[in-house]
Amino acid sequence: MTREQYILATQQNNLPRAENAQLYPVGIYGWRKRCLYFFVLLLLVTMIVNLAMTIWILKVMNFTVDSPLVLQSDRNVTVNARNHMGQLTGQLTVGADAVEAQCKRFEVRASEDGRVLFSADEDEITIGAEKLKVTGTEGAVFGHSVETPHIRAEPSQDLRLESPTRSLIMEAPRGVQVSAAAGDFKAACRKELHLQSTEGEIFLNADQIRLGNLPTGSFSSSSPSPSNSRQTVYELCVCPNGKLYLSPAGLGSTCQSSSNICLWS
Repeated sequence: MTREQYILATQQNNLPRAENAQLYPVGIYGWRKRCLYFFVLLLLVTMIVNLAMTIWILKVMNFTVDSPLVLQSDRNVTVNARNHMGQLTGQLTVGADAVEAQCKRFEVRASEDGRVLFSADEDEITIGAEKLKVTGTEGAVFGHSVETPHIRAEPSQDLRLESPTRSLIMEAPRGVQVSAAAGDFKAACRKELHLQSTEGEIFLNADQIRLGNLPTGSFSSSSPSPSNSRQTVYELCVCPNGKLYLSPAGLGSTCQSSSNICLWS
């Protein structure tokens, strides 16, 4: 027997015999395996039901990628905003008769640059648009004063300031200027037109000043009348109360002889 055969025979004799060793199976068997399969099947059914419910909700609510979000209600739609303490800080209600917003400040901003187009709070209302246009037939009604540095009409349109039932008053401590650069300036009234200056003077500057429809005085019976029956030249006379009238011109002043107009005023 060689040395190698001896060593091999000795190692085989020294190995423990595993004839009486116990074998333990590895894995899940029996009722545990059936329970695992049951839970896996239940989880799969739950996922399928959740997916079906999600698709149904998206279909009913019309949630799509290409169309906007639509909220519908038989009465109204209310959106509330609350703080971390649960207190109501803002509310938007869309009803059949009105749209109501309850908040500290309401703003409408432009989509391009984000500038404020309209804002409202308890103190003031600000309109930041370049132009405010009122198209109603009755215009805009303000209960109190309106402050603006400039009022102008649209191009090729007339600007009209009118008070249908009361007076129209324009006041300024440093003066009121009305000018028509390329047209006429007209002032008309039904009764009396007053031009009054408390400390200064009334200055009329023009090439021609015309006073139409002035009454013409007549000569008294004791005063001689001009011999020319076709009178073309008249004298402008003033009554003591400031009333103007015309008197046929003569060689001298004829205001005294035709001053019967002053007696009627």
